[in-house]
Amino acid sequence: MKHFEKTKHVGHRSFIMLARLARYEFAALLCVLILFGGVWGFVELADEVSEGDIQSIDETLLLSLRNPADYTDPLGPGWVEELGRDFTALGGVGVLVLISLGALGYLLLARRYRAALFASVAVPGGMLLSTLMKVGYDRPRPDLVPHESFVYTASFPSGHAMMSAVTYLTLAALLIRVQPELRLKAYILVQAILLTLLVGMSRVYLGVHWPTDVLAGWTAGAAWAALCWLVMRWMQRRGQVESEESWSDTE
Repeated sequence: MKHFEKTKHVGHRSFIMLARLARYEFAALLCVLILFGGVWGFVELADEVSEGDIQSIDETLLLSLRNPADYTDPLGPGWVEELGRDFTALGGVGVLVLISLGALGYLLLARRYRAALFASVAVPGGMLLSTLMKVGYDRPRPDLVPHESFVYTASFPSGHAMMSAVTYLTLAALLIRVQPELRLKAYILVQAILLTLLVGMSRVYLGVHWPTDVLAGWTAGAAWAALCWLVMRWMQRRGQVESEESWSDTE
């Protein structure tokens, strides 16, 4: 009887390990697809923007968010416009720095020191990449409608869209890698995606970016986050960064 119970326990444990391995491999494959899809999507968008082939679509989409009788007036009542400013602030440098420092503090308090070090390199690295891309492409801002938010940099890719994707998605990817519970992984990821989408859409609504600027920012930011997830996974397997299995050991 004891032998049977022991065999049953070993079999159940093996099944859990296999299920976890399959989940990890699926996640890794998905990140690889996001990485290469994001890079491909960004390159294609950059090529279309450089040649001007997509300008008419950009203009149509941008004007569709304005009152047809008065292009200075965004669609919706005043509180919707104010909401757009609130959402766009979530992608501002100051807010993203505070969010990053908060996540960094969380990892330090949880004694994930090497994960915190990785995050302190991954997020600023993505922000720097966004800045360099803006300087390199130097696309003018939309001039069809008044800007409802102050801007002082080039248009492509959208810095708010890319930096919010870099920050929220990268931090989510890193937190997921040290969080063992599936429901918490899903919650963190959904929140990160929602914030990223709201920031990007608000930039078009406020008239400070072409839709393709935002789409390019999303693709580049998502690719960066996927790359960070894969690198951290590789480092965890080498024991260079704390893994989710070690979470319970420090509780």
